Amino acid sequence: MKGNEAIAEAAIRAGADAFFGYPITPQTEVMEYLMETDATARTGMVVLQAESEVSAINMVYGAASCGRRVMTSSSSPGISLMCEAISYLAGAELPCLIVNVSRGGPGLGTIQPSQADYFQTVKGGGHGDYKLLTLAPSSVQEMADFVALSFDLAFKYRNPVMILSDGAIGQMMEKVYLPEERPRLTEFPDWATTGTRPGQHGRTITSLNLLSSVHEVHNQRLQAKYRQMEQEEIRYEELYCDDAEYVVVAFGISARIAQNTVERLRAAGKKVGLFRPITLYPFPAPQLAALAKRVKGFLSVELSAGQMIEDVKLAVGSQVPVEFFGRLGGMVPTPEEIEGALRKYFSL
Repeated sequence: MKGNEAIAEAAIRAGADAFFGYPITPQTEVMEYLMETDATARTGMVVLQAESEVSAINMVYGAASCGRRVMTSSSSPGISLMCEAISYLAGAELPCLIVNVSRGGPGLGTIQPSQADYFQTVKGGGHGDYKLLTLAPSSVQEMADFVALSFDLAFKYRNPVMILSDGAIGQMMEKVYLPEERPRLTEFPDWATTGTRPGQHGRTITSLNLLSSVHEVHNQRLQAKYRQMEQEEIRYEELYCDDAEYVVVAFGISARIAQNTVERLRAAGKKVGLFRPITLYPFPAPQLAALAKRVKGFLSVELSAGQMIEDVKLAVGSQVPVEFFGRLGGMVPTPEEIEGALRKYFSL
């Protein structure tokens, strides 16, 4: 399946109650697949093309307020349009899944893959002090696997979860093992807006707090939740790092390409490893800091002008050099180019 199709099928099998979206390349197949396979007939899932990305994400807010498993997908400029409502979702503590199959920017840019939405995703594209728990798949299999995981994490923390993919993984086709089908939710969370009944007070969900003293307490509780995520939800993968002298740090499609580079260099007797962050927030900073105590340097490889490298440098500090290699505008590097960067910076 294509990566986009795998996300859609996994959403059906994860018991998603609703999808609201709007077409934009290179993620449109997510919504197309849900419609073409008639997800509504299969499970009762609502699938609706909204009139814009702004409408779609606010429909997500409404359905999430009812305690339903709800999601949307878009690509970079579309996510930009959603940022205000994403901040509202985080502020109101509403669980949902947002998928970004990112493309090159800034502006309309190109429909080719990019990782330049890293800052927007993990530093907060919207206003205020909030965080999105962010998963970065590097294969079609992980596109499928991360859907149910995202819903679980979203409800565990009452927080939006982002799957940050890219146009390459969204469009590539690979063999994928699909998860078993989950039942749709039948119980409502105790915070959900389910209407009023005799003897029951209504519930209100809002991100508005006009009293500063109340709003500060709310923000402090959100920050405590983010610290819990940082303690419990870090995910990463290491390859050949046990004896590595130099380590490539990369996520998503860049990690796929960098793995080829590392394996080629290993075959040539060079002690190079790969560190792949799977959660971009929470970022695996403690693990990188520990690794920095026994390696000579890091190379951050990204499809951007250099964004994740800032978090790598914060994690590593001044222990060892951190260098950068990236391609821009939708250009995807070759394993040979990454090897060239390693040889340039570290004289391999």
